[in-house]
Amino acid sequence: MPPRQKKTTLSLGKILIFAATILIATYAWHSLAENGAIAGKDKQEHGQHAGPAYELLDVAMPDSIESIYVEYTGMKLSFNPRLHIPNWVAWELTGNETRGTVKRENKFFCDESVRGCAETYDYSYSGYDRGHMAPAGDMKWDPQAMHETFYLTNICPQAKSLNTGAWKRLEEKCRTWARADSSIIIICGPVVTDRPIEYIGDTRVAVPRRFFKVIISPYATPPRGIGFLMPNGKVHGGMQEAATTIDEIERITGYDFFHSLPDNMESAIESQCDFHYWSTIK
Repeated sequence: MPPRQKKTTLSLGKILIFAATILIATYAWHSLAENGAIAGKDKQEHGQHAGPAYELLDVAMPDSIESIYVEYTGMKLSFNPRLHIPNWVAWELTGNETRGTVKRENKFFCDESVRGCAETYDYSYSGYDRGHMAPAGDMKWDPQAMHETFYLTNICPQAKSLNTGAWKRLEEKCRTWARADSSIIIICGPVVTDRPIEYIGDTRVAVPRRFFKVIISPYATPPRGIGFLMPNGKVHGGMQEAATTIDEIERITGYDFFHSLPDNMESAIESQCDFHYWSTIK
């Protein structure tokens, strides 16, 4: 993880410019929403999305990264057939969906329709958990969406200390934020540009060194975003130390998130890293 930047004192001029940018971005977002350019926040059903809100789940990637694009009921993802793990997984989570009652499954599957998908036995005796990218807990609103989170196209080898530690706590926080703000957009995955720690199983599934998660709350006033970068192990300092800007995650991964947003709004959201503000949301 890159060193945290030292705090600097901002001039009054810079503060005014930043405040003006936020106000413009907020006005632009709500204008788009009122005119129907962005799907309504009171959407009751998830399923197959449509419209520009769905486009927020798209990620622009370098051509050098192998990718098979896959859409499921509640998530879309880019799968890397060479590394046998996803490049990224994206989904929208609404407050209503966090209140679903579908029971969790616990059986993992190979998605045989996707070239390069790992087999369940690749993880056996490896010392790594089968770590969800889109968590089963976010898909309790639909049995098929729940089932599809257990496809190994949505799974990466994760150290137990990460999978049951800071990564799990961040998943739980996301549900809190979705209920507070009515809807959030989440994109996460391994940093595939890193050299893998090792390879496991007969399929030779890559074990990532780091994982990222980027989150935007498009219906907050003003809209906001934050990123997280976590090592594949114990996260010292927890979520707060792992917090960073979406801009920094883009620099590390080479991805371009939320590129369908107006440029001024994208810049304002992706430059933020106010963990204290997010952590106080209940």
